[in-house]
Amino acid sequence: MVDPLLEKLVRFQHPERSLGYVRALSDETLASLFGTDTGTYREAVAQLDAQRAEAVRRLAARQDVREVLQHPPFERGQAVVATGESTTADRLSWFELIAALFDAERPNLELRFENLAVAGSTTTQALAGVSALRRASGDWVFCMLGGNDSQRFGGATGTRLVSSAETVRNLRALRDLAQRDEANWVWLSPTPVDEELVAQFRYFQLAGITWTNEDARGLAAELSALGGAVIDAFDAEPVAEPFLDDGVHPSLSAQESLAVHVLTALSSALH
Repeated sequence: MVDPLLEKLVRFQHPERSLGYVRALSDETLASLFGTDTGTYREAVAQLDAQRAEAVRRLAARQDVREVLQHPPFERGQAVVATGESTTADRLSWFELIAALFDAERPNLELRFENLAVAGSTTTQALAGVSALRRASGDWVFCMLGGNDSQRFGGATGTRLVSSAETVRNLRALRDLAQRDEANWVWLSPTPVDEELVAQFRYFQLAGITWTNEDARGLAAELSALGGAVIDAFDAEPVAEPFLDDGVHPSLSAQESLAVHVLTALSSALH
């Protein structure tokens, strides 16, 4: 059984995305970065892969998802790219679930999915790394950023890590600099948080940081003015246990719900 903290680290952290100058990171090197041995690291990855595969089977059994698979928003051979923070970087994220779903159920489409999301990333950091997004040459680009920008220090009305005006400026610049003229750009708002769980989480208490739903909803309202399609994560179907213990990261069931919401929203917009 893998230690829960190690599983969480392996689930959300991708050192190879943060260390772009590294040509390749072996399992041995990654295990060392996570403070474990190679066998335990591979076991953690395998457990997460198994959870993702099971979630994909559940998604594929849903009628609304079957309909999207029959009439997909993506065309054969397209590149589907995501940029974001931990909600997207998650090995069990909405994007990873959609990628695995199409790989399993519609391999004939020969889609290329590429996840560039980095846990903890702000819009400023994403803008600094815009070259990676340009190189990915996505026919579809999903952008889910801004949650970390709204991290506050000193309470719910304290200083934001990145001001709301700067967040909007960064997002607009990111799209303008990265988007191919013919690409489909889709904004996703940050997911909700459980403010009580956030306040109770020991590591957030020690760091003196918090998040609020008011900030998340504020950005959702701003996205529509940036151009492109907007999917509001707040509109995903509610689930019984939507968060991990920190109140910020969505549970697997919440990620499944968000994946369905993204697929059905795209399908409704296109058909």
